[in-house]
Amino acid sequence: MNYSVSKATLGRVPQYLNYLTTIEKSQKNISATLIAKDLGLGEVQVRKDLAKVCGKGRPKIGYAVKDLVKCLQNYVNVKTDCRAVLVGGGKLGMALCGYSGFSVYGIDICAVFDNNPDVLSHVGSKPIYDVNRLEGFCMENDIKVGIIAVPEGSAQQVCDMMVRGGITAIWSFAPVDLKVPKKVALKREDLALSLAYLTKLA
Repeated sequence: MNYSVSKATLGRVPQYLNYLTTIEKSQKNISATLIAKDLGLGEVQVRKDLAKVCGKGRPKIGYAVKDLVKCLQNYVNVKTDCRAVLVGGGKLGMALCGYSGFSVYGIDICAVFDNNPDVLSHVGSKPIYDVNRLEGFCMENDIKVGIIAVPEGSAQQVCDMMVRGGITAIWSFAPVDLKVPKKVALKREDLALSLAYLTKLA
């Protein structure tokens, strides 16, 4: 992976990929200008993003859509299996666990953890373990990605357990700012804030 690419650019790559896969069968070539227009992004930004990840397009032709899709897929490791764990067996956690879209990007939530003995069993084919097993499971199975779907009061504790277990990338849905070491990537997803922002545009 090209580590010179910014987090902002990396965050837009799935957006480009989703868009391009919808037009792949109907369009052979595409320009950064058209991508920017259809996605509502700045043309200069799109050109810079694609140049960093896949190189520059050809003058007056742009990019071959199939080649660009393949490049972006390889960049986000779509074809590389990525095993993740999820902590939080509530409604949000179960919804995330049951979302089939993760598999498109090679992501498999292989286990769920919770501190409620009433939910310790299985969700589909995925086991639900006691959260006290989290650190050991992550170390034994070389898990590097963790998802936090627990209440605010438990989030930092869960985050710390993930870090001790060797996880280096955390996706958190807890409504609180978490503290992690510099070596750990953290993405906070604030659903309420996102919806509140959207209502301002309605």
